[in-house]
Amino acid sequence: MEGIGGDGASVASPLPQWGHDAWRMYQYYLDKTTPHTAYRWIGTLVIASVYCLRVYYVQGFYIVSYGLGIYLLNLLIGFLSPLVDPELEASDGPLLPTKGSDEFKPFIRRLPEFKFWYSMTKAVCIAFVMTFFSVFDVPVFWPILLCYWIVLFVLTMRRQIAHMIKYKYIPFSFGKQKYTGKKASASSSGSRGD
Repeated sequence: MEGIGGDGASVASPLPQWGHDAWRMYQYYLDKTTPHTAYRWIGTLVIASVYCLRVYYVQGFYIVSYGLGIYLLNLLIGFLSPLVDPELEASDGPLLPTKGSDEFKPFIRRLPEFKFWYSMTKAVCIAFVMTFFSVFDVPVFWPILLCYWIVLFVLTMRRQIAHMIKYKYIPFSFGKQKYTGKKASASSSGSRGD
């Protein structure tokens, strides 16, 4: 009876257990970075700068950089877009206010800031690793790719900004809004005529 169930589970392969422990440790440190927004973005900018230096010194991997740029543009659009797009679906959930008299509803992103940062950092790291394999160094005329990406960026952002103006939302908030109350009018602030 002792050999049934109890010892068999502990004798299982140590490789899956090690992988699970490594994943838990990785997730633990990733969770600890959540409140440190500025440091996370500084780290990502450092990694992106190292990637740019690598591409500049190697003078290649432009197609990888183009793919990275398209992916980052896609992430940016998700970051700037509301969770429920009033143009596409009518929902019972929170919608963006369309008139000044509408009730204030907070802006909820389709792609939250942490997931945006995490996906961006992973993409830059993967692109950096790809620069060490010559199979990804496809010879292309890079100015054409750069011009095409700039045109794509401008057109996409113009469409996104027009959407923001049409539905009157701003995807950024700078701290908590403070209620100042109603300002007294000039006629009521004077002395009473008793």
